[in-house]
Amino acid sequence: MQIKLPEKVKYIITQLEAAGYEAYAVGGCIRDSVLGREPDDWDITTSASPMQIKSVFKRTIDTGIQHGTVTVMLDHEHFEVTTYRIDGEYEDSRHPKEVVFTKNLVEDLKRRDFTINAMAYNDTGGLVDVFGGIADLECKIIRCVGNARERFGEDALRMMRAVRFSAQLGFAIDTDTEHAIVELAPNLANISAERVQVELVKLLLSPNPDYMRKAYDLGITAVVLPEIDAAFETPQNNPHHRYTVGEHLMHCLLHVRADRSLRIAALLHDIGKPASKTTDEEGIDHFHGHVELGEEMAADILKRLKFDNDTIARVRIYIRHHDDQINPAAKSVRRSIGKIGEAFFEGVLELKRADCLAQSMYLRDEKLGALDKVEALYQEILAKRQCVSLKTLAVSGDDLIALGVPQGRTIGAILSKLLAEVIEEPSRNTRDYLLARADSFIKENTVLPR
Repeated sequence: MQIKLPEKVKYIITQLEAAGYEAYAVGGCIRDSVLGREPDDWDITTSASPMQIKSVFKRTIDTGIQHGTVTVMLDHEHFEVTTYRIDGEYEDSRHPKEVVFTKNLVEDLKRRDFTINAMAYNDTGGLVDVFGGIADLECKIIRCVGNARERFGEDALRMMRAVRFSAQLGFAIDTDTEHAIVELAPNLANISAERVQVELVKLLLSPNPDYMRKAYDLGITAVVLPEIDAAFETPQNNPHHRYTVGEHLMHCLLHVRADRSLRIAALLHDIGKPASKTTDEEGIDHFHGHVELGEEMAADILKRLKFDNDTIARVRIYIRHHDDQINPAAKSVRRSIGKIGEAFFEGVLELKRADCLAQSMYLRDEKLGALDKVEALYQEILAKRQCVSLKTLAVSGDDLIALGVPQGRTIGAILSKLLAEVIEEPSRNTRDYLLARADSFIKENTVLPR
């Protein structure tokens, strides 16, 4: 099998070979190349020691030299070159006690996580596949290299990676590999929140975000996201629903685009339902207050997983408004855009549609029809460039100061009143009209703080 290596990767390999060492492209780049995908990056493994790598190339960075990794710089591009190594005993489900360099490529490949990531290639020797990576790609299987329990014992995060690769590639997970995950999932408690977050996001942005269900089935979420377990264990006996809360979330994920904040919001938008569930005398379940509770729970979850403040703020907005009742009338749509924010309104509509498509068929056509009307009105408002926020109001705080309004709360109060009038009737968004209205507010003393 021949793989087309990028010219700079070829250059690094041939320079190392010319210096008397072995060198191969290795890992995910080979997997992706075999699958006909464009690799995100190219990693190189070599029999040369870190100092020998540094002696071959002019510009290098000591990225992780204690673990054998040197970054080679070529024309502002960087390539990680790592010495063949054997990992010593693992003490914390993450870091080896020691790293021993080796001259044997197979020994290096033996320590890698999955067979599909344990292949190497160069133009001289061709494809090196001693653990059946090609066969597993053909069978669409995620399988550990060697003993699954040993691989997961070395780095517990590999259990999340198994599910993530399964979701990204649409592959099944080998039975023995699954059994090892069920057995060792508690070790994920030793993994940092930052590393868990990275795998979670990659899974959610994959073509199969609902494979989060597999993480639940294998006991992974019980450790890293126990709120999802509660969702899967909460039935929804209600005409509007046909799934447990967890299954509803999985179906909802399939109907939003692969946007980071939207997918996270889709996963967590009903996370408050288990704790807010009540059942009436007729056996119908209700979830009053789940939106407010869910927003707070989602924020706590994301903080726990070390998400950035911007992502947390975005997810909160989507969850806060996903259950808003938006009347399909232009005035109501303008009001909702102003309330939700122009930057988020379209995403809220997308989440609302996904939410509906993940419910029962009860009144579905009516719900979707109303959403269609709201979306059409939203597009019309955009096309006409109608004002829905202070940003596009025809007057500003400076205009009010010029009228003699003192700086402070009064300016904000007047602008809010003017915006309300413009949302009611877009044609009012003219400088002359708004200044006249502001002047009348001042004379009538209707907005001054008491």
